[in-house]
Amino acid sequence: MSENGNKLLSENFIVFIIILAMKGSGMIRTRLILLIACSIILMGNLVGVQGAKLQQITLLLDWFPNADHVPIYVAQDKGIFTKHGLEVELVPPTDPADPIKLVAAGKFPLAVSYQPSVTIARAAGLPIKSIGVLVDHPLNTISFLKKSGIEVPSDLRGKKIGYTVAPLDVILFETIAQKAGLVKDDYELISIGFNISPSLLSGSVDAVIGAFWNYEINELLLEGVDANYFPLEEHGVPDYYELVFITNDKYLLENREIIREFVLAIKEAIKMTKEHPYEALTSYFTANPDVRKDLGLLAFTATLPIFAKSQQQCQEKWEKFTAFGLVNELITKKIKATDLFDNVLVGKGN
Repeated sequence: MSENGNKLLSENFIVFIIILAMKGSGMIRTRLILLIACSIILMGNLVGVQGAKLQQITLLLDWFPNADHVPIYVAQDKGIFTKHGLEVELVPPTDPADPIKLVAAGKFPLAVSYQPSVTIARAAGLPIKSIGVLVDHPLNTISFLKKSGIEVPSDLRGKKIGYTVAPLDVILFETIAQKAGLVKDDYELISIGFNISPSLLSGSVDAVIGAFWNYEINELLLEGVDANYFPLEEHGVPDYYELVFITNDKYLLENREIIREFVLAIKEAIKMTKEHPYEALTSYFTANPDVRKDLGLLAFTATLPIFAKSQQQCQEKWEKFTAFGLVNELITKKIKATDLFDNVLVGKGN
């Protein structure tokens, strides 16, 4: 029932009690007056709760809406954000490199990003940190068409390499290339933005760093094209959180309770997604009616097992990637892992 409907019902009930009180006498009248007083207090509380203003926040996505974001749309569609006092607007980025910069600058309070990006940005002095997890393990790859003849990383010599997110993808590719014995003059790096599959299919690039094994590989498969990829974690890159939620230090300091409620909502939405995958996918498709349903189903099915199991971020995981970054010059100075993330639900479940 609407707020107005509940208010009207409560008011009518009080009027009814008043009429009875006027007709009653002695003890009966006294009890009815007490009942009226309690009803008025109850109505005030009811209206106060139902009329509580939701906290409006904006979440900047890392990419255009895709199956990796299903739990976010579940939280929105199933009223989980509302339950936690939030009204969340989801905004795709104009450029996939934008979220880190815009959150650091205070233009957006929250964004979806990547553990490696957070590490690089924090080491560069940007005041951001991870406050929650969406996807537990790497999705990023170096992808290529099977007909390209690429079989090992050293086969990337003389190739055009597309990248999506700078500087993250550039640095990760150069690290893997170096381990394969390549130098920067052995390949050409080209920014392709969101155009991963079209760039590979058109031949404008030979391989792409930034293609996800759950998404672009399936997209190419649906186009009837066989593709292959090098998982980053099998070529010297340690396991890391693919997708995390980030905020800036100032917003976290001033709005910690809002952040807690957001992470609690995400935790609940991931649980619902895993327990009711069909309903979850329907929420995503309803919010994004123009997305490809066949690709969405394949990508979601692949991603489902690695949606975050916990919102208690692992310090060792952050430490290992930070050490890797320092050795491989992703970052130029040592940084404490504890400066990169904040487990905001400590003491409130994870």
